[in-house]
Order: sequence, then C-alpha cells, then structure tokens
Amino acid sequence: MARLLIIHHTPSPFTQAMFEAVVSGATDPEIEGVEVVRRAALAVTAPDVLEADGYLLGTPANLGYISGALKHAFDTIYYPCLDSTRGRPFGLYLHGNEGTEGAEKGVTSITTGLGWVKAAEYVVVSGKPEKAHLEKCWELGAVVAAQLMG
Repeated sequence: MARLLIIHHTPSPFTQAMFEAVVSGATDPEIEGVEVVRRAALAVTAPDVLEADGYLLGTPANLGYISGALKHAFDTIYYPCLDSTRGRPFGLYLHGNEGTEGAEKGVTSITTGLGWVKAAEYVVVSGKPEKAHLEKCWELGAVVAAQLMG
C-alpha cells in the first residue's frame, strides 16, 4: 500500500480548516490503496519521510517565510532523506496574512534540493479561507493521493 505523509504546522483555525480539507481530499473513498499518515512538523522523523511515497506540506507564512516548525522538520530530515526520496511527489498548502512569496520560495528551494516533484499547484490563502480555497485544499489532497494509487 502506498503511503502519503502529511507534514503540517497547524497553529490557527485558518490553517486547521485548510488541513482538514486536505485530509478530506486525500482520504476520499474513491482513492484506494493509499494510507494517509499525519505528522506535526515538530514530530516528524526521517523514518516517517523515508517510509512515505509522497508528501503534503502545510504551514503558515510567518514573517514572510515558512513556519519555524516546518523549517525544523526539513532540517531534521534533509540529509537522512536526500538520496532516498528523489522523484517523490509533493504538494503544499500555505496560509498567510501577507507576504507569502518567501515561504513559497523557501519550500520550492528545499524540495528542489531534495529532488521532490511538485505534484500540483500550491494552494496559497491570504486571510480567512473561503469555500473556494477549502475546495482547492480538498483537491490538492485528492490529487497528490491519487498520484500514489497503484
């Protein structure tokens, strides 16, 4: 069975709503043969990442960059996973109140270094997530999970 790892930092109601929509999409009953594993960014380990076949990343943009929690996750897993996870698909959902460009660039830079493949367009939301934003989060979860199906 394929494994999709959701690495998230969910400190606010807005990022929580986005996280729940991503999980709902990834666990849609039409997606078969994919186990969805959720790990808080501060708790994820290199074995978690090595055992996964694809990734969904979720973070707020803090001061124009990814959260310290997601940065810590990348610092923890980067070298142990560098050669073993190349080519694996990933997606990103990001919430910010302003200035998300640095966070987007940071994730792109780190995932490029890891050799991960962007599986879908990033979902970037500023302010309160509206219904259309949450639908895009659902779609992001479903798209990345579907890519892992047999």
